[in-house]
Amino acid sequence: MSRRGILAAMAGAMLPAFSSAGPARPIVIGSKSDTEGALLGNLISAVLERLGFTVERRLGLGPTLIVRSALLASEIDLYPEYTGNVAFFTGTETDPSWKSSESAYDLALRLDAARGLVWLRRAPANNTWLVAVQGRLARERGLATMLDFAGAVRADLIRLAASTEFVESPAALPSFEAAYGFTLPLSRIISLPGGDTAVTARAAAEGISGVNAGMVYGTDGALAALDLVVMSDPKGAQIVYEPAPVIRAATLERHPEIRSALDHVFARLDADTLRRLNAAITVEGRTAAAVAGEWLAGEASHP
Repeated sequence: MSRRGILAAMAGAMLPAFSSAGPARPIVIGSKSDTEGALLGNLISAVLERLGFTVERRLGLGPTLIVRSALLASEIDLYPEYTGNVAFFTGTETDPSWKSSESAYDLALRLDAARGLVWLRRAPANNTWLVAVQGRLARERGLATMLDFAGAVRADLIRLAASTEFVESPAALPSFEAAYGFTLPLSRIISLPGGDTAVTARAAAEGISGVNAGMVYGTDGALAALDLVVMSDPKGAQIVYEPAPVIRAATLERHPEIRSALDHVFARLDADTLRRLNAAITVEGRTAAAVAGEWLAGEASHP
């Protein structure tokens, strides 16, 4: 990917890092082409602009591997990534460390340091694969955890909508089945070729084709708008996927103030907050830039 021409520098009086003569190189921010990627990419961009940096947005670049490759090739300076994805980048997905929030972050930080990358503070929000059950059924049967879900499967109560990847990947449904001792027959699964959790969540909420459970991600916006109960994963069957900005070490060395500014923001992005912000985009139809800007403006009033 080619770079754009260098933009004009901000006035040296605004930030010491920009005090040298001549134009300053912009901070190039990327993101994946999904809702939360756009949201977090816009949040990062807005925070750095408020610090006085010249920012170049390359949001919606594509799927994970494309954005990751752009970072490693120094075509972008930073982007929001999920801790658990480093397991697949490094072929270490069987390491149990990935199933704990703290150890997953520590391992991601250590493994990526060897590639000249730095993980900034992670958000306290696990965007991993989960299963959500229709609210009415969950309340009637007292379903709250995957242990409860396993019992409902054994009682032949569940019809699940999920992506083919979720059904077939050893890290997804098979991992749940192994951890909680159940087997969901293929005859009780509606398997979809894509991974759009908005579709699977709505199918579960509305009972489409008899579906009463759906594959979701932990911070899906649809969860804030639909009557669904997300099954918790007390045995830690799933890899932890907490979002955090990943930045080139060289960029952070030039501009160390980026760390504290983004750490402050990501510390406040818990799962409920991300679900609400994602819902403003996917359900209300607002732009990611507008949602990010409004939330930051509100947060500015908090110390």
